[in-house]
Amino acid sequence: MSGILNLKITSIIFCLGLLLTACANNHTEGDTSANEGPEQVVDFDLDKIKELIAIVDNSTTSYFIYKGQPMGYEYELLSLLAEDLGVELELMITTDIDDAMSKLNSGEGDIVAYNLTVTKKRAERIAFTNRLTLSRQVLVQKKPDNWRQMKLHEIEKQMIRDQVDLIGQEVHVRKSSSFVSRLQNLSEEMGGDVIIVEEPGNIEVETLIQRVANGDIMFTVADENVARLNATYHKNLDIETPISFSQRIAWGIRQSAVNLLQTTNSWLNQMKKNVPFYTIYDRYFKSSKASLRRVHSEYSTLVGNQLSPYDSLIRKGALELGWDWELLASLIFQESKFNLKADSWVGAKGLMQLMPATAKQFGATDPENPQQGISAGVKYLKWLDEFWQPKVPNNEERIKFVLGSYNVGQGHVLDARKLCTKYDKDPTIWDDHVAFYLLKKSEPEFYNDPVVSAGYCRGQEPVHYVDEILYRFDQYKQLMSNQPVLSEL
Repeated sequence: MSGILNLKITSIIFCLGLLLTACANNHTEGDTSANEGPEQVVDFDLDKIKELIAIVDNSTTSYFIYKGQPMGYEYELLSLLAEDLGVELELMITTDIDDAMSKLNSGEGDIVAYNLTVTKKRAERIAFTNRLTLSRQVLVQKKPDNWRQMKLHEIEKQMIRDQVDLIGQEVHVRKSSSFVSRLQNLSEEMGGDVIIVEEPGNIEVETLIQRVANGDIMFTVADENVARLNATYHKNLDIETPISFSQRIAWGIRQSAVNLLQTTNSWLNQMKKNVPFYTIYDRYFKSSKASLRRVHSEYSTLVGNQLSPYDSLIRKGALELGWDWELLASLIFQESKFNLKADSWVGAKGLMQLMPATAKQFGATDPENPQQGISAGVKYLKWLDEFWQPKVPNNEERIKFVLGSYNVGQGHVLDARKLCTKYDKDPTIWDDHVAFYLLKKSEPEFYNDPVVSAGYCRGQEPVHYVDEILYRFDQYKQLMSNQPVLSEL
């Protein structure tokens, strides 16, 4: 009991000390990187945004891929925001905060969606939305090696609880993070220096936390919500020593994008009145068992290097096709979510959801066998590519025709091409041309047109199918580009 009582008293004294020193000096929290000269900010607001480009990082809370499925707290909220704005969501992965803000102000991105602390220094450079949540900074330190055999008060004696004990200690934090300035202010307040080791700006906070857990470094600092989540993975971590008061966590938007900021704030205010906003937060910050599964899975881009158990077969098939393997993986996820036993109501089976006749035609006696199923699916895709090659010479465009045909059959796509020719659209271009008339083929005026052979088509399905696969392909490519290639099965 005495250890817990001492902890409470120390925390109260520390908080009072922070309050007094905050009133007594003009130090502000923010980035420590120096910006040479005024930064150019493009004039690009909501009315010019055709797709919302969000700058995110690959972390347990922002954005990651798990078993082929995009996930993350920021990702789910951004998807809802983009839907509300009526635009597509595009993701740009950047782990360096300075780089993220530069990309935002140059117009490469529209919104920075990290677990981003609002600081005065940052507010000079970008605008902040209303807060998503509140958090405080905490010291991350490792418990004694034999902590499981120790009593609570024995562990407490070996933990830093009084921040003064950090004087002369090395604390590793990411360059340009708010943790650097917090530690600088803390050193000033305590009258002695914490030795701040600034790690590269592109290193993840969670990587530093893991290094503490492994014993590679003694201390780091993290926002409490992130630290508490990571402490569920690393039971030997202590995160109970505060370094700051509560701080606002928000998204960053260009200062010139006034309408986007106002619209996003209105959306956030409305979202906070609804249960889904808090359900999404709990899913990533409070559901420890699910988070633990994801963070330790070899099929998670957080720690693993695979999208599925079938990556080697997919890589081999993509090589035969001349495709990026992530593109073929995206198609397979679209068809079956990597579920070998997937079985559609029309009788399609296996990873690539081949109909029995198609599977047999291209050499699969058992489409639920992964090797046979992928091999037959690849042969079918090659056949479609050869079918479209003389008609659509551009490789990138032809992939869209192949994907659309894989979903709905080449007959409906041929009809859409005929309608393009009749109504002065380009039959060799998918977006806004062939895709446009595929959508029109659900209307009597067009599916009854004399040039149409295959009749009615629910065109929204193949158009959406192509868009989804290419969108996911871009996500896979960004997150898997630095992963090691596994050997063939």
